[in-house]
Amino acid sequence: MGGRTLAIILAAGQGTRMRSKLPKVMHPVGGLAMVEHVLAAAREAGVDDTALVVAPGATWPDAVLARNAGASAFTQEAQNGTADAVLAARGAFEGPDVGAVVVLFGDNPLITGGTIARVLGAVADGADVAVLGFETAEPYGYGRILRDGDGQVVAIREEKDATDEERLVTLCNSGVMAIRAGAPLQGLDEIGNDNAKGEFYLTDIVAIGRENGWRMVCQEADFAEVMGVNDRAQLAVAEAEFQRRARARVMEGATLQAPETVFFSYDTVIGDDVTIEPNVVFGLGVSVGDGCRVKAFTHLENTRLESDVMVGPFARSRGGASLASGVRIGNFVELKNAQLEAGAKVSHLTYLGDASVGAGANIGAGTITCNYDGANKHRTEIGAGAFIGSNSALVAPVVIGDHAFVGSGSVITDDVPADALAIARGRQATKPGRSPAKREKA
Repeated sequence: MGGRTLAIILAAGQGTRMRSKLPKVMHPVGGLAMVEHVLAAAREAGVDDTALVVAPGATWPDAVLARNAGASAFTQEAQNGTADAVLAARGAFEGPDVGAVVVLFGDNPLITGGTIARVLGAVADGADVAVLGFETAEPYGYGRILRDGDGQVVAIREEKDATDEERLVTLCNSGVMAIRAGAPLQGLDEIGNDNAKGEFYLTDIVAIGRENGWRMVCQEADFAEVMGVNDRAQLAVAEAEFQRRARARVMEGATLQAPETVFFSYDTVIGDDVTIEPNVVFGLGVSVGDGCRVKAFTHLENTRLESDVMVGPFARSRGGASLASGVRIGNFVELKNAQLEAGAKVSHLTYLGDASVGAGANIGAGTITCNYDGANKHRTEIGAGAFIGSNSALVAPVVIGDHAFVGSGSVITDDVPADALAIARGRQATKPGRSPAKREKA
């Protein structure tokens, strides 16, 4: 097989069973839209170009194409079957430089680059058509892949058209197919719509290939890779399988104390010798360096942890937070767009928003940065080695200098110079002997 490879991703389905305003293929698995999982798998497989086939008036492809270089979109004007959908992308494969096309589905988020590469590899090895099948003990409802004694595919038989003997076959059709350029790809134009629905089915290319003596083979994959997502229940199944894979991958170098309770996003990066306690959620944009410990019931998103950081339990970090080596974040601490330098400690009951904390600084319990004035956000800068006493409010914009000390219960509205002591609270008044009278009055 010479020439470039093209992946055509069918994504024009309406997804009515999802009962959602969000297009079906844009529903996320592991925080990434299903169709973008397929795009990523195609890139991993080494596909040169990608064409999305979408419904008329669809606007979602604009953002997807902006994030995925080398992809283009084509419109299927009417829902006339899978072969018609492939032909809608004719402009992407008519050129002489295309050597093979692989047809994928936008609602198969679990397909891997390795599987796509194997299907295309079969064409590279001389097959005219390579179909992707899966074995199942419950084949009812799936098209069966029929092969001869030499292993060549001779037919794809739909359930309603199969004989009793053919229904015993457990090798089923996933719909994924690679087709060599030239006569096989041109054979799409020969597919008719002589069926109950009057649609043009891609699987009919096998019958055309049989008539023309093409070499047609089958590659196999696990069912989980090729399962389609048509409703919310199937979306949950896909999410569970994604998480199973993610946990297995993370545990190659990290410890999950209760793996089934930890949830990852598609872009989560976990270093070596990391320990993750139960009930932890990693949202989008999280990287965790070597030797960190993430304690129970912690939620991280858009956060970077360098090495040997400890976070939690019951902590939350978001909004572009970064924690340098040796930082300690304790229970019921929330960080938002906060940058903490090496060795800083925020042990409990604290909110740091739009803040920077210098190396070795200590933030006492109950401290908050008052970063929002009702219209704009402002930053708080806390210097290296500073000590912020418990129950303090730092009203931004404000700068606390290196090694400064803020007395407990202070409301700080002005900058505090380095090495200074700042106390901003009412004086205590003590009235000897007044307690009994107050109790009696109460």
